[in-house]
Amino acid sequence: MSQTSDTPQKPEAPKLSPDDVMTAPDAILTTPEDIEDFALKDDYALNPQYISLVIDAADRGDGMRLRELLDALHPADIADLLGFLSEDYREEVIPWIPADALAEVLPELDDDIRDEVIDTLHTADLAEVLQELDSDDAAAVFEDLEEDQQKAVLAAMPQAEREAMATALAYEEETAGRLMQREVMAAPSFWNVGHTLDHMREAGDDLPELFFDIYVIDPSHKPIGAIPVSVLMRSKREVTLAALMEPITEIAVNQDQEEVAYIFEKYHLISAPVVDTSGRLVGQITVDDIVNIIQEEHREDMLALGGVSDDEGRDASTADMLKSRLPWLAVNMLTAFCSTWVIAAFQEQILKLVILATLMPIVASIGGNSGTQALTVNVRALAARELTVANAWRTLWREVRVAWINGATLGFVLSIIATLLMWNTQIQKDWNGALAMGGVMWGAVVINFTAAALAGTLMPLGLSKMGRDPAVASPIFVTMVTDTVGFFSFLGLAAVILL
Repeated sequence: MSQTSDTPQKPEAPKLSPDDVMTAPDAILTTPEDIEDFALKDDYALNPQYISLVIDAADRGDGMRLRELLDALHPADIADLLGFLSEDYREEVIPWIPADALAEVLPELDDDIRDEVIDTLHTADLAEVLQELDSDDAAAVFEDLEEDQQKAVLAAMPQAEREAMATALAYEEETAGRLMQREVMAAPSFWNVGHTLDHMREAGDDLPELFFDIYVIDPSHKPIGAIPVSVLMRSKREVTLAALMEPITEIAVNQDQEEVAYIFEKYHLISAPVVDTSGRLVGQITVDDIVNIIQEEHREDMLALGGVSDDEGRDASTADMLKSRLPWLAVNMLTAFCSTWVIAAFQEQILKLVILATLMPIVASIGGNSGTQALTVNVRALAARELTVANAWRTLWREVRVAWINGATLGFVLSIIATLLMWNTQIQKDWNGALAMGGVMWGAVVINFTAAALAGTLMPLGLSKMGRDPAVASPIFVTMVTDTVGFFSFLGLAAVILL
């Protein structure tokens, strides 16, 4: 039987209206809760009106208001805010970032903005911030410092921290060694649950800030199993770790970070132990690090497909953007001469039948789009290890079948249009000639779609086999193939059938 409580319920706070807030923001946004609610939209993106409040406070030189506006935000949101501000406004805002949030803000920042923040810190303060970070984040921030800054920061660190930093930086970039954190909870198999829990309480400062598994090690410090923290907490104190441990997936310290991300994704890992060449436990990688890697690799692939390097960010300079884009545009210019050569070879036929010049860009353009579709799917499949030599022919045959169906369908539509255009331009109406033009259009589209499927599949496969990034060079050469084949097939068929 249910009972109703006579205790008065706290009424829900009225939803803040953006218009009311912007009318008198300092009077309405007074508590951290109100500021946070206003700063973040439903999708957790920063509210542009909140950014305007920050800019307004910076213009007034109101440092205390800036501190209030920043105190209410999560460190990741502060990092996002700095990315939206211009360099001049960042100079005003950075000194008011809460000191306790600074260590968590630094790893979230783009490199250029992080440098601006670091420039405002004294060496001793920077050394203290790095010591507060997990070892993987500390190494990521430290390696971006100038050489003289690195020496000064190391000199300000305790001996143990200096040695740990040197060890982390000894591993190659973009490997598990750089990605891992050295802090790890490990225990021998003969320990019981009670002993392990007591040790965790006593050694709290030396343990990772966040961890999901306790790694069970043998006398050689090699991991032989893992126990999820949730399992440990539910077990009786007298149960040994050997009775609870589960199989593990080890990560080699020199393994590429893309391979590590693939392993995590494939086996649905939350964390994994990292071992050196002798198989000894040297650290761990957790899923939060993998999320960053997946986002980074996805960003690189997306930019590479557009012929842009990873140097372009929100604050990239004009010079950086030119350096990123111009080289591939120059390569594209050179490959464009292949299709120009084809057109020049059929110049006489084009002069005899001018409508060819009107229709031929359609064949090249639609074929290029088909090639881009095949290329995008296959580059993603290569990145996800879904496309290998083992299934390459099956994938190629599937792409060709799809190309034939799409080409035949769209080619039929375009052939009708080409037939009508040809008939409309004829002085002496000739349906045979008009229908022949439709046939030329249909055949050229099917041929070009086939070439697009072949290029969109074989080009990234070949580049991957040669150890090259298929996302970088493939788009330009696929475009070259579809343009060249499109013009050649259309003009060639027209020369044979119509002229």
